[in-house]
Amino acid sequence: MALTAAIILAAGEGSRMHSSKPKVLQEFCGKTFLQRVMASVAALSPQSLSVVVRYQSQRVAEAASSYQESVNIIQQDEIPGTGRAVQCAVEQLSQAGHGPLTGSILVVASDMPLLDSQTLRQLLDQHERSGHEATILTACLEDPTGYGRIIRDSQGQVLRIVEQKDANSNELAVKEVNSSVYVFEAKTLIEAIAGLDDQNAQGEFYLTDALEAARAKGSVGAYQAEDPLSVEGVNDRIQLSRLAKLHNQRVCEEWMRKGVTILDPQTTWIEDDVVLEEDVTVLPGCFLQGNSQVAHDAVIGPYTTLIGARIDAGAQVERSRVEATNIGKDASIGPWTYLRAGNDLGEGSKAGAFVEMKKAHIGQGTKVPHLSYVGDADLGEHSNVGGGTITANYDGVHKNHTSIGSNVHVGAGNLFVAPVEVGDDVTTGAGSVIRHQVPDGAMVYSENTQHLVEGWKPEWER
Repeated sequence: MALTAAIILAAGEGSRMHSSKPKVLQEFCGKTFLQRVMASVAALSPQSLSVVVRYQSQRVAEAASSYQESVNIIQQDEIPGTGRAVQCAVEQLSQAGHGPLTGSILVVASDMPLLDSQTLRQLLDQHERSGHEATILTACLEDPTGYGRIIRDSQGQVLRIVEQKDANSNELAVKEVNSSVYVFEAKTLIEAIAGLDDQNAQGEFYLTDALEAARAKGSVGAYQAEDPLSVEGVNDRIQLSRLAKLHNQRVCEEWMRKGVTILDPQTTWIEDDVVLEEDVTVLPGCFLQGNSQVAHDAVIGPYTTLIGARIDAGAQVERSRVEATNIGKDASIGPWTYLRAGNDLGEGSKAGAFVEMKKAHIGQGTKVPHLSYVGDADLGEHSNVGGGTITANYDGVHKNHTSIGSNVHVGAGNLFVAPVEVGDDVTTGAGSVIRHQVPDGAMVYSENTQHLVEGWKPEWER
């Protein structure tokens, strides 16, 4: 159905998070609450999408605009409550549209990180079919503590929503809860919010009170979400941890059903945008984040973090951190290796133990076995870099480039002072400091005389 407007409520502080940033900007599986909710709502293609802000309003507004440029930012005044937030939104939207709103309006809380577009579509479809003045998204929870309860009459029709602080013992026993997601007919919503007051335990303008006005005009329906997790809110870090773990378990199980081996889902964390092919193996203690992609027969872990990495077929990444790096087929990474953003490692290449790389291109079959730093550098094919080698790329002002050719044998403990270029088929001696261009086929070394002092003792022993 056509959706006239969608209003996302993001004005609250979320004091129970005990954080310097608003609750809606807390992260869940790599994205903020607000980002996730906005994406689900935007998938419905509303004619207008608005976010209501108040606490740290500029910070929240900037985040919302970064997620979607066309979003309307609604500033709530100091009068508290979800009802007041919707009053502000409807007033500003009516002024922007130069007339009263018509059609259906979706109102969504922003602290439900697993709210999905499919559930919202089902809510909208039921609202359209039923002809209700308003429809509530509900869920049945084993532990409804903290949620407003859905109170129905003997025929099952929605009578009202009672907030926990205002509920009696019988009402507290109800397990069907309000998700704080509603669809209203615009005319009904405008009339209902006009009569709100703050005569309740919290002294706020409740949007839930508008449902009683809607019921007086016609009927109020409810759509019970098929997946209770999709409507669970997060108020503190305990709830955040619990919900993240439940969601991650589902993600791991989904990948295992598609042919991925995950040895220990309890210690494996996979974010939503990660893509894994069949016959990938993920060992314990791994974090796969961002838009990382892992091709078939690759082995990740144990204890590995991928952030926006591309891992080709048959590659192995062990006990390492890999950021925004492309790793070629059958390459070997780790253990204890840090690949910072911008690397490209070719087929059959290697970045061994205690290696760090940044903006490095490593050719096919080239190996950087251990204890080395390669930054802002191009290495050709089938070269070998001795342990303890460093590309000195920073001169105090600029990052400079190092180029090392193919079939090069770099001795242990070399220092390449960038900018410098080394040709193909070069051999360098151990401990060399390479400052100038080396032509193809050359051998280069630095003179370093060894001195011997026999019978020497430190001063304290003498």
